[in-house]
Amino acid sequence: MTHPRIRQLVFASNHHTDIELLRYVLDLGPGYVDPGVGEFGLTNGVFSIGDQFLEVVVPTEENTAAGRFIERGGGLGGYMAILQTDDLNRVRDAADALHLRRVWNIDLPDISASHLHPADIGAAIVSIDEARPADSWRWGGPDWKHNSAPGALLHLQVTARDPKAMSEKWGRVLGVAPTTAGYDIHDLELASGSVRFLPGARDHLSAYHLAHPDPDACLRRAAERRLVCSDHSFQFAGVKVSFAAIDRND
Repeated sequence: MTHPRIRQLVFASNHHTDIELLRYVLDLGPGYVDPGVGEFGLTNGVFSIGDQFLEVVVPTEENTAAGRFIERGGGLGGYMAILQTDDLNRVRDAADALHLRRVWNIDLPDISASHLHPADIGAAIVSIDEARPADSWRWGGPDWKHNSAPGALLHLQVTARDPKAMSEKWGRVLGVAPTTAGYDIHDLELASGSVRFLPGARDHLSAYHLAHPDPDACLRRAAERRLVCSDHSFQFAGVKVSFAAIDRND
């Protein structure tokens, strides 16, 4: 089994207009509305960035998991991290050995996935997915390659009350040994990208770090739409979105 990679990061919002807002701020291509999320009382928009994805989910019914997540945390933190593996059976065995509940499982010809309960894995829903072939991605829709914008998902930041313990739990599931990056800061280095665990008052996905050809333009559009901005980031749906520039010709 090779190390997993970050394939999709998910925001949750109560506002359907936030789907278009994310597309506008990041200058993304057309989004895909996945009819499958209706099973969970949601609508969504999925945007391809390179061969990875950003998603916004919005509850359409009362008492959904996403709605409870927003209410419980006051909208703070990302809703889900989807990591891609080439050996989901090993991941499922590791999760079961740790008594982590798999709250949703699917096995289709082109993809298999398991969602791990946020109360067990920590911080948010963590989905581990195995796509066949590996460069495909059902959740992005049939036209995702055509609609993809340049960029990449580089890093996921997780804030935790016990970063060491959470990094070790995620690491055992993913088959990746955590490394220490500073006092009470722990990293999981993935096949592409990384996950950093930092200390904080509550457990949540706190930041998504992106490569983008024009971060300054993104920040101007974010400020125009009155999102909270800093020199290198903006706040969206309870998550800090930060940037590293990439070559426009990449």
